Amino acid sequence: MMAPTLKPHPKVAAGEGPLGIMLPGLGAVATTFIAGVMAIRRNLAKPIGSLTQLQTIRLGARSENRSPRIREFLPLADLEDLRFAAWDLHGENALQVARRSRVLESSMIDTLAPALERITPYKAVFSNEYVRMLKGDHVKQGTNKRELAEALRADIRDFKQREGLSRVVVLWTGSTEVFRKPSEVHRSVSAFEAAMDKSDPEISPAMLYAWAAIKEGCPYANGAPNLALETPALTQLAIDEGVPIAGKDFKTGQTLIKTVLAPMLKIRMLGLTGWFSTNILGNRDGEVLLDPDSFKTKEESKLDVLKTILQPDMYPDLYKDIHHMVRINYYPPRGDAKEGWDNIDLFGWMGYPMQLKVNFLARDSILAAPLVLDLVLLLDLARRSGLSGAQDWLSFYFKTPQSSQTGVPAEDDAFIQHRALKNMMRWIGGEKPLTHMDFDS
Repeated sequence: MMAPTLKPHPKVAAGEGPLGIMLPGLGAVATTFIAGVMAIRRNLAKPIGSLTQLQTIRLGARSENRSPRIREFLPLADLEDLRFAAWDLHGENALQVARRSRVLESSMIDTLAPALERITPYKAVFSNEYVRMLKGDHVKQGTNKRELAEALRADIRDFKQREGLSRVVVLWTGSTEVFRKPSEVHRSVSAFEAAMDKSDPEISPAMLYAWAAIKEGCPYANGAPNLALETPALTQLAIDEGVPIAGKDFKTGQTLIKTVLAPMLKIRMLGLTGWFSTNILGNRDGEVLLDPDSFKTKEESKLDVLKTILQPDMYPDLYKDIHHMVRINYYPPRGDAKEGWDNIDLFGWMGYPMQLKVNFLARDSILAAPLVLDLVLLLDLARRSGLSGAQDWLSFYFKTPQSSQTGVPAEDDAFIQHRALKNMMRWIGGEKPLTHMDFDS
């Protein structure tokens, strides 16, 4: 029986008109996402991998038999109402990038060609100081970093005017920058903005995009492991401006596996001595990660997850001395079709050793595209629900989720993240969270 249509939570404002999506980085992920939405709108494909489009959400007790799809329950933007724009360091349009990326079949790209060809990127804010393996020929010039950030704000306003938009979400789909730690310039909004005026090297392009989006009232998500939103300055700015933010680094493949398997070890109280992970991939992301400083940024994002899930301080007999290694190898023949191997050395009753091995042959952009869709729709919903600052409930989508509480680490267990995600959806939709305190709840 079809569940009845429910009235949205009183805090949710109506979404007026189309929803704009701006993507810093018009590469394989961005074009796969855009082409996918276009194909779905034409009934040429299904939104496989998207929770908002395919997954159901149980409301109330099981006996009530209310389990609508999430998109039927929440007042999300309709896919027909999405409009696309991007920035990129090259001037290629979305059609050219899709062909070069070789993620989608040529026949599908040909069908969508006229629509993809119309999406041409704005000039990017880019510097080889932060991404050394790439060179840009479609790059903004400015006297300082404040001027560059203001140019990004102008692009957002231009996109809104051109498409007749009242709402825009910005989501980073660009490359991994070199490793950065928070410094004094990131401690406050005033210090951050003063550093922009001085073109301080601690202010990276990823931070400028985040600042520009937040100042324009646009929800922002960081799909790469770059230091940006989690800095005190940008987090506080998002709160001040009433803007929801989320990040960082899409959880698509190997880390997704870890956030599923590590909880299994923990709930069974099985010990772990080592976890070795290696990848081969041949897309632009893999090329960028040839630079050791960019790889360091990605490595830090991947390494933290086991510590937060397994809590070695709480369970020293099981997880105190884990040998955790991560390797990523650029291998051009694979293109976007990456392969990951995991070797897991564990032990059980009386300390007897065991092993678990995982071989995941995946498509990077195919896994990432539905995450982009969900995050865009849910961040827009969060904005219309009056939420601001870091959105813990969106942790499900990230390798290194951002906590809204200073000093309290975000949750990395995929099952806990998923439960939190759906409970927040229930609250926004005016329903009670599920606590599972009795057999019918």
